[in-house]
Amino acid sequence: MRKIIVWLSVSLDGFIEGPDRELDWHLVDDELHRYVNDQLRQMGAFLSGRITHELMAGFWPTADADPAITGPMAEFAGIWRDMPKIVFSRTLEQAGGYHTTLMREVVPEEIMALKAQPGGDMTLGGADLAASFREHDLIDEYRLYVHPVILGRGTPLFRASDTRTGLELAGTRTFGSGVVLLHYRRAGAAAAG
Repeated sequence: MRKIIVWLSVSLDGFIEGPDRELDWHLVDDELHRYVNDQLRQMGAFLSGRITHELMAGFWPTADADPAITGPMAEFAGIWRDMPKIVFSRTLEQAGGYHTTLMREVVPEEIMALKAQPGGDMTLGGADLAASFREHDLIDEYRLYVHPVILGRGTPLFRASDTRTGLELAGTRTFGSGVVLLHYRRAGAAAAG
């Protein structure tokens, strides 16, 4: 069964965006980008909400046409274009191109059917979408890239919830920029899988 993996950058104080939705604090250098590309190449789909999808679709389809773009960024543009994408939105009229499917709601039975399909694991981006998946206990792993910055305010990675989820550390990695990957999986998943 495929896994659903929350895959996000986060500040040390737990925000995925600054107070004005800014992301300029992300320290994504070539080392980190190469690592992420190697990991994402093995995935089976990107799951995102409308806002995340529109941000990605506004840049990555033609990013590698820019001669100033670095090698790892150009590589990611190809990965993004070729990867199946599922966008969760109640407001979008159509999903757009680039192997994109539109889903209106997070329906647990439909997500379990997606997980049962063959292929690589699926990455999940966006705090609101992650909260919906977490509410239905559909998340298998968290790969959080903690950046060495304290923002003070912004969009929190986790909103308040009554759901408690036990996790176990699957691994860590420190990058030269000071970014640290914290990789957690559902407690007991290693023994079960």
